Amino acid sequence: MNVLRKGNPLLKRKRSVLLPLLAVVLTLATASLILRSPAPAHAAVAISGLHVSGNQLLNGSGQLVRLAGVNRSSAEYSCNSGGTSNVFDDPNNLNDIPALLSWGVNAVRIPLNEDCWLGINGEPSANYTSAFYQQQITAYVNQLTADNVIVILDLHWNNSGTNQANSQEPMPDLDHAPTFWTSVATAFKANSSVIFDLYNEPYTTSWSCWLNGAPAANTSPCIGLGFAAVGMQVLVNTVRATGATNPIMLGGLAYSNDISQWLQFKPTDPLNNLIASTHIYNFNTCSTTTCWNAHVAPVAAQVPVVAGEIGENDCAHGFIDTLMSWLDAHSISYLAWSWNPYNCASGPSLISDFSGTPTAYGAGYKAHLLALGLGSGTPTLTPTVPTTPTSGTTPTPTLTVGSTPTPTPTVGTTPTAIPTPGRTPTATPTTGITPTPTRSGTGTSCNIHYTITSQWQGGFGANIAITNTGTTAINGWTLQFSFANGQTITQLWNGTFTQASGVVTITNISYNGSIAPGATLSSTPGFNGAWSSSNTVPTSFKLNGVTCSTT
Repeated sequence: MNVLRKGNPLLKRKRSVLLPLLAVVLTLATASLILRSPAPAHAAVAISGLHVSGNQLLNGSGQLVRLAGVNRSSAEYSCNSGGTSNVFDDPNNLNDIPALLSWGVNAVRIPLNEDCWLGINGEPSANYTSAFYQQQITAYVNQLTADNVIVILDLHWNNSGTNQANSQEPMPDLDHAPTFWTSVATAFKANSSVIFDLYNEPYTTSWSCWLNGAPAANTSPCIGLGFAAVGMQVLVNTVRATGATNPIMLGGLAYSNDISQWLQFKPTDPLNNLIASTHIYNFNTCSTTTCWNAHVAPVAAQVPVVAGEIGENDCAHGFIDTLMSWLDAHSISYLAWSWNPYNCASGPSLISDFSGTPTAYGAGYKAHLLALGLGSGTPTLTPTVPTTPTSGTTPTPTLTVGSTPTPTPTVGTTPTAIPTPGRTPTATPTTGITPTPTRSGTGTSCNIHYTITSQWQGGFGANIAITNTGTTAINGWTLQFSFANGQTITQLWNGTFTQASGVVTITNISYNGSIAPGATLSSTPGFNGAWSSSNTVPTSFKLNGVTCSTT
């Protein structure tokens, strides 16, 4: 979920150059240019020309590059929140870069939405086009790499057929994922500071399915998968067919927590430019030094390993302190989930605001990054990019990218968004700090459609569609229901939740609190859960204390 940094001649300008430049900037207010305050400087190698050599990631000068960064979530879900004009949950995301640099970050991972990038399946359902979505992503990538930060682009949310990408499937879909990666790789292949993370968190049970996919639903080697899946080998081939030489990351099974057979099923790459990706949280199966020694270290001895997501769900940093010490000892890169002010109640949130104020969890991570000293710490001049598109038009940002080429994205398809930071309990996406909603429409009628979207031994995924069947708007909602078989929620998005004695309480977050009369909530709450003996669907739901009908 994070990215790296890259070399830029602008980073070496002296104060004598910056002062006259500031004067120029101030006189160009009509061009909407802003000068960002410099952050503390650190020694850093250039990050252009990234390539794999043995088990190391090197830059164009043959120097070792190690990623230490954050995940910048929200582009995967904000685009399917109707009414918003923002691709990221902070509309001034370019202005957040100095705060990132002040933490010693040299990499940022950006989760993407398949449908919103491609403009398919009714996405983006936000107040902008897929072209605008691509332009905003491109602007952010260009500025980060101009500021010596490596970027990882991640296919995070997807769906098959005409379903909207408002979550992630167990595997990338054959319908759209190859088109997505053809477009993304074409757009960024000229930027050698960008890494492609082919799929966020596969959770198929078969390594053969992971490598080869299946041409139709429920066919070998992907038995039990309800759609045609594309394997990692085809996606590697797809990226290379565009002429892109960028390093490619591939996460393993069990939501990328299991890379035990990664070497055995490693795809063939004519450039041999592949990186193994793992995600490690305190609630994962492989969350101990014993497991890391047995299953991660052998892979890291053969190929570069990036822990694309790390974190813990207790708002402390004891677990990641232990984990980072182990990763440091094995020269493994890592990026924490997540640079979003969700507040710790809803997941591993590094910051409490976009100025970079750390949570308790974030404070431990920040201190560790600064001690590593891998970040460049100095931002460049950045033009303001329009964030509120005019209806029917798509603003075209003009970027200052230093030595970084500006990719031209290819328009493609679109899905429905759902924040999924690290499969196992990850952060719940929130646009800024979640306010306490003022609830109205408490007497409004409602309908609940509860769907089990996937199920595997001991685990399952579910979606809850909420429809306002009344005549008055609902402004702020709380949904309650009970599990009959002792099921537990392990990760939830598009809401915050508590669970006690089998009773689940889900409350809206800042961007999905309102439901118009007759409307179905666009950003529906969904979750991953655990079960043992059986997994009966709940039969009774209350919204703001009112019993709802069910379908």
